[in-house]
Amino acid sequence: MKSFWLIFWALSFGYPVYRTLNRTLPPPLPVYYKVPEFTLTNEFGKPFGTKELEGKFYIANFMFTSCPTSCPALMDKMDLVQKRIRGLGTKAAIVTFTVDPEVDTVPTLYKYARKRHSNPFIWNYLTGTKAALEKVIIAGYKVPMGNKEPVEKQLAEGKITLFDIAHSEKLVLVDDRGQIRGYYGTERVEMDRMMIDLGLLVNNSFSRAQPAPVKR
Repeated sequence: MKSFWLIFWALSFGYPVYRTLNRTLPPPLPVYYKVPEFTLTNEFGKPFGTKELEGKFYIANFMFTSCPTSCPALMDKMDLVQKRIRGLGTKAAIVTFTVDPEVDTVPTLYKYARKRHSNPFIWNYLTGTKAALEKVIIAGYKVPMGNKEPVEKQLAEGKITLFDIAHSEKLVLVDDRGQIRGYYGTERVEMDRMMIDLGLLVNNSFSRAQPAPVKR
């Protein structure tokens, strides 16, 4: 009977330990590009860029406040991202770049951010000159930014002309060293994958920061 209990306890506790020691960890995320240094202006009219983002993990996205097509749905998804990263405190952030600086001035972005209840400690909206934004968005994040083009829409009252700007709907995950680690769509499975990847990056950075064990 005694040998039975020894075998029972060995199987009960030994197998979970074995699984923990032998589980396959996910491979490290690829490093795509290093975001070049930049400084733009946030919705409070203050300079904001790579200096302020140093040491933070962040998700970048691209939109404009008068967007008639994809931006409203995209920004609703970003509201959900804001809720999901709250547990990471100041380690994680969201950075939204306008692609229409002519319309999206500092006061416009400020009103837009407050209307969305964006937390200024987590989420910054950036504007600047068109040339500066193109340099950061196209050359830095490697995503498109087009020019303003007229788009006709059919309504019950008749046709109206709106203006659209081609831009990426991808979300860009950047690590605490300013390196792009992933591009994600806004489908649920993609956003879940992005949040898992963000958690892995933060966890790995915590492990890096721990002091090495003292040799005796």
